[in-house]
Amino acid sequence: MKTELRTDITIAQLCEGFHYSELEGKGLYGMNGQLTIQPEYQRNYIYLDTGKDVAVIDSILKGYPIGLIYFNRTLEGQLEVLDGQQRITSIGRFYEGGLSIIDKNGLPQSLDSLDDEPRAKFLNTPLLIYICEGTTDEIKEWFRTINIAGVPLRTQELLNAVYSGPFVTLAKEEFSNSNNANIQKWSHFVSGDVKRQDYLATALKWVSHDGDIANYMKAHRNDSDINELKMFFNEVIGWVSSVFKTIYPEMRGVEWGCLYDKYHKNSGSYNPSAIDKRVAELMTDPQIQTPGRKNIFEYILSGEKETQLLHIRVFDEKTKRIKYIQQTNEAKAEKKSNCPDCAIGHDANKTKIWALKDMDADHVLAWSKGGETTIENCQMLCKHHNRSKGNA
Repeated sequence: MKTELRTDITIAQLCEGFHYSELEGKGLYGMNGQLTIQPEYQRNYIYLDTGKDVAVIDSILKGYPIGLIYFNRTLEGQLEVLDGQQRITSIGRFYEGGLSIIDKNGLPQSLDSLDDEPRAKFLNTPLLIYICEGTTDEIKEWFRTINIAGVPLRTQELLNAVYSGPFVTLAKEEFSNSNNANIQKWSHFVSGDVKRQDYLATALKWVSHDGDIANYMKAHRNDSDINELKMFFNEVIGWVSSVFKTIYPEMRGVEWGCLYDKYHKNSGSYNPSAIDKRVAELMTDPQIQTPGRKNIFEYILSGEKETQLLHIRVFDEKTKRIKYIQQTNEAKAEKKSNCPDCAIGHDANKTKIWALKDMDADHVLAWSKGGETTIENCQMLCKHHNRSKGNA
């Protein structure tokens, strides 16, 4: 790896030919086309409307350093931004009038509206730039290293860099573009930030089936299309939409790809109208709270067999009172304790009738073993025996 330190490139030179586009995944250029600001392995611009873009401009106008910037020199002699894309894009947006700052009087100022002195200061500010040359693997390994600081790269952003190529370019255009008309529909089922590659990561996780995104990207790195990726993602979304008629906020972020693999063969046995009614009932069940509500969909798909998905562990007060009265009446009639465990003992508590406040509700079949939180699976135990029972 060779590096060259440049301190003679000014902001004015850097921004020659710059034009910011809202279409993520498209390259941004500077230095009259010699510099690619957003090569395919770079993440999308994330400083927009965060305040960090303005902070970059304020720092320059105040004479503060904005840190090292790294360029990579390609085999063709062109330059690519290796690190500093967010700062350079912010600078370029201010340069072409797409970004304003607030001055000390609270008024918005663009570059053109600045006084001559601060405007010249901005344009003539030299940047501290390292230009690197090396093999593809060396460049990408350095890209990993220098991006540990600052706004950390997410795993998918790093994978895009490692496995950059035609597949990543096409995949980002489809799943990392917030102008894609499908994003609104997808957002009902996918969580995260489209610009930070979360939608792409989800699509890749689903299509890889085993969750090994890196291996899938490695195998498809040089593909000239993303047909399999798009088709499987849309198949999953379509399947979910056909089974569940009503959209709930809890659907966002569910591992739909895994559920599709596990249950889509049962699709013929699902009744969407009946499912819609049942989901509504479970969503309003006071015993089912977060995170149980997010698991209602898998619970339904599983045929309502895996009750532990709903995270219902606590018996309500009504159930406890009914069970207490039932056990106490039976115990008094049989002259034994209303705690079943005390009743089979040999000490003085064998015939003791405990007060409700001295008893706890217990799962006959432990919740952790699939026992339901129903009155049929409830028994009242004295606090001592309930605590000593554990999951038995």
